[in-house]
Amino acid sequence: MAKKATTSQAIKLPSPITKGTVSLEETLRKRRSKRNFKDKNLTLEQISQLLWAAQGVTDSRGYRTAPSAGALYPLEVYIVKSDGVFHYEPLDHKLTTVVSEDRRKNLALAALGQSFIAEAPLDIIIAAVYGRTKIRYGGRTERYVHMEAGHAAQNIHLEAVALGLGSVPIGAFWDDRVAKALDLPAEHKPLYIIPVGYSK
Repeated sequence: MAKKATTSQAIKLPSPITKGTVSLEETLRKRRSKRNFKDKNLTLEQISQLLWAAQGVTDSRGYRTAPSAGALYPLEVYIVKSDGVFHYEPLDHKLTTVVSEDRRKNLALAALGQSFIAEAPLDIIIAAVYGRTKIRYGGRTERYVHMEAGHAAQNIHLEAVALGLGSVPIGAFWDDRVAKALDLPAEHKPLYIIPVGYSK
């Protein structure tokens, strides 16, 4: 039986570091898709940094690390690890618990049985609420949302390199099964799975 979380279960993330020791050029040069991960959990500081890179707020106006058409921010970011499924809330830089059990195997099965998804200590899922962008951009909504997902994903991959981690972009999955595995709200449509961890 799944352990449903209550809305009160929140984890405040450590403040992100905004000046690192690895150059952007070095992260670009070193970025490669990694599918073999060590059995070693990530720290809360590392998770904080990866999520901030994806959708973190960068100034008092609410602008984020990834550009968004009309600053409408349709993306929703989730993580899956051994102790549950969590939703990232950028404005408060915190996680809220969705389910308090390991859903990585469920997620791997929903992604055509790609076993390394279950083996990674952290899976980041980018989902989208298309309606936020459609209000202003109508027929160009899909294009703009998918561009934004690409921006956020690249930020994650480069941040992973800066943290000494490996990652891989995954687009092969059954959308409905991923949504079910993570207990996503109906309007949160999964676009991207990014396993992250220490490379073997």
